[in-house]
Amino acid sequence: MMNRRRLLALAAATLASMLTLPGCGYNTLVKQNEAVDAAWSEVQNQLQRRNDLIPNLVNTVKGFAQQEKDVLIKVTEARSRVAGAGTPQEAMQASNELSGALSRLLVVVEQYPQLKSDQNFLRLQDELAGTENRLSVARMRYNEQVQGYNAQVKSFPTNLMAKMFGFDARPYFEAPESARAVPEVKF
Repeated sequence: MMNRRRLLALAAATLASMLTLPGCGYNTLVKQNEAVDAAWSEVQNQLQRRNDLIPNLVNTVKGFAQQEKDVLIKVTEARSRVAGAGTPQEAMQASNELSGALSRLLVVVEQYPQLKSDQNFLRLQDELAGTENRLSVARMRYNEQVQGYNAQVKSFPTNLMAKMFGFDARPYFEAPESARAVPEVKF
């Protein structure tokens, strides 16, 4: 008799919780989690586009700047780390390393005037600049989605639902430390 009452109470509690789940933010958490994943996919698309452009850029520079092997190797290694990243955090760190390596490559290019006027290099440089802009927009949209999602995960009462169903805060895409340094201008 006692077990039957407990079973009925448990069934009623389960039914009540199922009916109130949408009102407690569960569906909002699911939607925002999916929006963060979609925004991250766009970041990955732009990272892939950049990765696809880099071998052509490196090969073009190689023809003119044979003695700059270290810079070219670092760009190639950083590109490989982006392609092999398993988690968003690894991809973010590898992407920031690649951005630094590309900056050093562009400094090397300044030393080769004939390279700066080569049509292949100019076209690749334009495509890379466009990709960097798209990547910047994708990162911004990803961070906006993460902000909304994390606010839900941390706000009451949805934080209770988030803990119950394992919705954790997501990481923001942050600029590397080197990007925070003020560039030095010399004349």
